[in-house]
Amino acid sequence: MSEEILVNVTPMETRVAVVENGATQDIHIERRSSRGIAGNIYAGKVARVLPGMQAAFVDIGTEKASFIHVNDIVSLDSRGREDRSRHSSAIRDHLHEGKKLIVQVTKDPLGSKGARLSTQLSVSSRYLVFMPQNSHVGVSQRIDDSDERSRLQALLNEALALEEMGDSGGYILRTAAEGVGLEELRADLRFLRRLWAAVERRARAATGPELLYEDLPLHLRTVRDLARPGVERIRIDSQESFAALSEFCRDYVPEVSDLLECYRGERPLFDLHGVEDEIQRALARKVDLKSGGYLVLDQTEAMTTIDVNTGSFVGRRNLEETIFKTNLEAATTLARQLRLRNLGGIIIIDFIDMQDPEHRRQVHRALEKAMQKDPARNKITGVSELGLVEMTRKRSRESLEHLLCEDCPVCAGRGSLKTAETVCYEIFREIMRDARAYDNDSLAVLAGQSVVDRLLDEESANVADLEEFTGKTIGFRVEPNYNQEQFDIVLL
Repeated sequence: MSEEILVNVTPMETRVAVVENGATQDIHIERRSSRGIAGNIYAGKVARVLPGMQAAFVDIGTEKASFIHVNDIVSLDSRGREDRSRHSSAIRDHLHEGKKLIVQVTKDPLGSKGARLSTQLSVSSRYLVFMPQNSHVGVSQRIDDSDERSRLQALLNEALALEEMGDSGGYILRTAAEGVGLEELRADLRFLRRLWAAVERRARAATGPELLYEDLPLHLRTVRDLARPGVERIRIDSQESFAALSEFCRDYVPEVSDLLECYRGERPLFDLHGVEDEIQRALARKVDLKSGGYLVLDQTEAMTTIDVNTGSFVGRRNLEETIFKTNLEAATTLARQLRLRNLGGIIIIDFIDMQDPEHRRQVHRALEKAMQKDPARNKITGVSELGLVEMTRKRSRESLEHLLCEDCPVCAGRGSLKTAETVCYEIFREIMRDARAYDNDSLAVLAGQSVVDRLLDEESANVADLEEFTGKTIGFRVEPNYNQEQFDIVLL
């Protein structure tokens, strides 16, 4: 499998695309004006405790108050280590208004919701995640070779002993640690020790809401988090960012340095690899399948629904075989779309009904296999008799649609407009109300072009009847800036 990472940098935003075998699989976007805060550590102040929700709002200095649930609060012993025996499920036992709190953002603000917080802190390096409040040493679940897991755990214990950091806290070996040696782990441990000491110094000095630790910018996180084994190259289209990445790799991830490539071509990097077109398609509601079928994706506040349709695909044998092949292709395609669009939360998939239980099992297995490539944690239920599959996918950042789009000002996010006929009848009712309330001889209707056209054509007979009934002269004027649902009635 060929995999490469493309980094497009402009003064306004940074965009990263993960491309596998020529197909875009993942898009990350970070804008200078609204950079994400997930992973940041803050000194916060409890603004309000909500006993009914067992949660609290915490002021961390951002525009929206952030939110912490009692389950995300860690009880510590005298050494600053997690003590599960002392944990209480009552928020009042942990927090009160005005209390200073050191917290880490686990989820960026989404829509009208503030950031989600936790007092369980961690900082990351290339190969390790350091957790100062516990003593657990573990290995990423994505490293499934048992011999390699044992080797890495033994190597980390040796590195901790050599660096005299045996009681410093807990560690998790990241997926990128697969195959590394002792010296790389020792270098990471030294880096994490210096980093955490700086965070503690800032925390002691903080007197109010304050940022203590900020995660790396996107182009640097790319080589730390996305440069997995199998990545053949990382192409950057900015000379300045290429220099910064080269320096970062030289200091922290030297094995990635040879993968870096500065792109100087005239054609934009994302255009060259078809990423721009992929982004535009990822914002569409409908996704075409190669067979002729298609998916319809609807993202709502509560959940995302995906409907599978055969479309123009008629198959060659029989209906059941046609449905089965469409569902198999849809399972693979929708897994990629979930990752590409970064859709999270509850997801309901409406596969086309299949009569054969073996077909249902195969479609379910195909979906599970496709979702194994997704770095976001997910859980899938079986296929129901109605052909529905329920699944969840961890949501840590805003979806591509929420990041790049806003609600339509015409329909206010409904996705549909009142017809011109409906608006005409609303105008007639409003004229009737005004006729009873005011004593005037004439009035003017101000509306959009499509509505005025209908009033003067299909509804002209109704307008004449209304003039006779109310005894008023009715005039019409097109307002170019009005949308189809807007109108005003002016008394003359």
